[in-house]
Amino acid sequence: MRIGPHQLDNNLLVAPMAGVTDRPFRQLCRRLGAGMAVSEMVSSNASLRGHRKSLKRLDFDGEPGPIWVQILGADPDAMADAARYNVDRGAQIIDINMGCPARKVCRVDAGSALLRNEPLVRKVIQTVVRAVEVPVTLKIRTGWDSQSRNGAAIARIAQEEGIQALAVHGRTRACGFSGEAEYETIRRIVEILSIPVIANGDIDSPQKAGQVLELTGADGIMVGRAAQGRPWIFREIAHYLNSGRMPDPPSRQWIHNLLCEHLENLYEFYGEYQGLRIARKHIAWYARTLPGLALIRKQINNIDSAEEQLNLIHDFFSRQKISEKGLAA
Repeated sequence: MRIGPHQLDNNLLVAPMAGVTDRPFRQLCRRLGAGMAVSEMVSSNASLRGHRKSLKRLDFDGEPGPIWVQILGADPDAMADAARYNVDRGAQIIDINMGCPARKVCRVDAGSALLRNEPLVRKVIQTVVRAVEVPVTLKIRTGWDSQSRNGAAIARIAQEEGIQALAVHGRTRACGFSGEAEYETIRRIVEILSIPVIANGDIDSPQKAGQVLELTGADGIMVGRAAQGRPWIFREIAHYLNSGRMPDPPSRQWIHNLLCEHLENLYEFYGEYQGLRIARKHIAWYARTLPGLALIRKQINNIDSAEEQLNLIHDFFSRQKISEKGLAA
């Protein structure tokens, strides 16, 4: 899959997720089979650029390219300025967020709220594309609600104004993340566009990835929530798409090593105080694939030492080994 001059490793992408797709998570997903990972969304509000959170979101040190930064806002000039700012700091692709359903984002007419205003959509895209020389991409939902599912109209505007790839989440803003994603709108968008289209929404298994690609005809897929606590899903999808067979599941020891590596990277990236607190939600996500880990979640959440947090994880896996040996005997 290609975006402008950039040939991606494959057509499996990590969806941008606020509070999730930081540098440690992106690097982990890339190593485990994702062809590309988009940054957390960063505000176009220039007054926020010096904030610690913004600086962390734009830390790509040691990350394989291309560097893909998602920007959020509703003012065309501010969005153009944000695009230039990020390109000056190393962004190789700029992504425009018109898909975020969060109330605080939509309240200021940004994110998926923009889908209600097609003239403004055109102006934002037009201004950003003209502001930078790198490829500009767009992420949308299928519309604001079921009565105004205008994803195809937005897609046409995007291509006309120079967007070089489009990601579509198969839900309206009104859906939030509830119900099931629908892919018919994505299929129609694929049919009318010549630029790459990336399908997003409820892709939670290798089989589902194959089904969505076949149903929509999309050029790629974007995985979000299903990669939380299971970043190896990209490797599983790639294996399935290439062979038609499911790979062997990872061993507990492999997951143990991976989880500890992830936690250590979080401590290093954020510092111990913030890192171990951010680690708590990742441990909760890993617990979905590790029966029993949820039982020590309260202990994990009450610990204020990275060393103790890791030791709890080590103890959990050690007890699992002992239990498995007992069953085998």
